[in-house]
Amino acid sequence: MIAVNAVEQAPGAVFDKSTDCLAQLSGVTRRFGNIVALDGLDLEVRRGELLALLGPNGAGKTTAISLLLGLQQPDSGRALLFGQSPALVEPRRRAGMMMQEAALAPELRVREQIDLVSSYYPDPLPVAAVMEMTRVTALGKRPYGKLSSGQKRQVQFALAVCGRPELLFLDEPTVGLDVQSREAVWATLRELIGWGASIVLTTHYLEEAEALADRVVVLAKGRVLAGGTVSEMRSLVVRKRIVCSTTLHVDQVTAWPDVLSATRDHRGLHITTTNAENVVRRLLAADEDLQDLEVQRAGLAEAFTELTQEVSQ
Repeated sequence: MIAVNAVEQAPGAVFDKSTDCLAQLSGVTRRFGNIVALDGLDLEVRRGELLALLGPNGAGKTTAISLLLGLQQPDSGRALLFGQSPALVEPRRRAGMMMQEAALAPELRVREQIDLVSSYYPDPLPVAAVMEMTRVTALGKRPYGKLSSGQKRQVQFALAVCGRPELLFLDEPTVGLDVQSREAVWATLRELIGWGASIVLTTHYLEEAEALADRVVVLAKGRVLAGGTVSEMRSLVVRKRIVCSTTLHVDQVTAWPDVLSATRDHRGLHITTTNAENVVRRLLAADEDLQDLEVQRAGLAEAFTELTQEVSQ
């Protein structure tokens, strides 16, 4: 691909590294009538990371991004973008964004859309490089209004990256995309991180966060429930999964201590447990012909579910 080389060789690709905190919310509260969207939220976006914001609908993810971009103002607390007010033009020119909804001129062709948005930035990427990087070259001559919903999301992604952003905000960027297009977006995000950009990503696809994120923050009811690396988030969940081939009956295993559930399918017996070591010892003792034993640690999906269930109760 030419996109990475174009970025690396173009002026402005080396970013100021004098600060590690690019964007920040400090004690931010935001209300909409009687609804508290953010409740004293503290959040930092660090240089060179992909930060995934996770949470159920209404958790405050989009509101947090809107405040960091200056699209909304906090009722209390402070929002900073590159150490300045997000309402100022200068810091916003160093950021790119892709929100869940976008109103673009339907009659403009895709290349015209990218060319127009690029003109807002002091040092944009070449339009051809942007189109190749985001896989929209074939759409260049088509009017935006004639595109499918998935194709429109791809164009919106191109608009988000065309200004050579130091910090990129992506709010559910792969919703509506097919598997191939989603993987293309993932590849582009890895390229952007490679040349020094930082990214804030909200997503409902937990496998997306697990594959891409350097750090994860889980929000619920406008507050931070937990934050850390994917491995650290997994460690919050004590459950593990065991898969094996055995003649033991499901009901027999379900009755064992530390076993939360047991089911059987074509792969064998599936056990969810809070103490995998003890259960494995008991399996080996109970069935000397046990085969295909596999112990799996909890994934990000389990950690997310367990954290958010506690808040909803």
